Amino acid sequence: MSRLFISLIMVFLFGAGAAASPANGELAPDFKGLTMSGENVRLSDFRGRSVVLEWTNHECPYVRKHYGSGNMQRTQRALTEDGAVWISIISSAAGKQGHVTASQAQRLTAERGVYADLVILDPEGEIGRLYAAKTTPHMFIVDENGILQYQGAIDDKPSASLRSLEGAKNYVLAAWHELQSDRSVTDPQTKPYGCSVKYPD
Repeated sequence: MSRLFISLIMVFLFGAGAAASPANGELAPDFKGLTMSGENVRLSDFRGRSVVLEWTNHECPYVRKHYGSGNMQRTQRALTEDGAVWISIISSAAGKQGHVTASQAQRLTAERGVYADLVILDPEGEIGRLYAAKTTPHMFIVDENGILQYQGAIDDKPSASLRSLEGAKNYVLAAWHELQSDRSVTDPQTKPYGCSVKYPD
């Protein structure tokens, strides 16, 4: 069996266009996105401040666990009050679970008491694919120099049950505190869990 044939099989099985995850310790991929308020922003606009990226889908049971319990809002508040910029990104395509219009995003943000600084609508999935965002939630921390320092799950309890929050290790908070103390992140990359990001077909 030729190497070319084997390569073609691998492409068929795993996909030619599968995006690779950005690498920790390197510059986070820059992007331009439209917020729910109609503002165009770039990640690089916030150079000099740490940024948290959160992929979200309000209809996902895992996201509902973290928002319904207030866990996500508490995490958002803790980090934004400590100087971080929190950007929530919605990459659900039109007609798919979690897709929202700008006005719907604004209503959900207000109703749930969200502490995100910005909510970006990414229905074409361009930003999501740039970061190889797999689940909702999927979390990333970019430091003030634009370097990706953490990517993965919000915590170590991959469950949609509210009971799983008890005793859970919040990876995002832990990574943040280590970075603020000029220490290396103990768990810089973890396996994200949740609903798959609902990209366009």
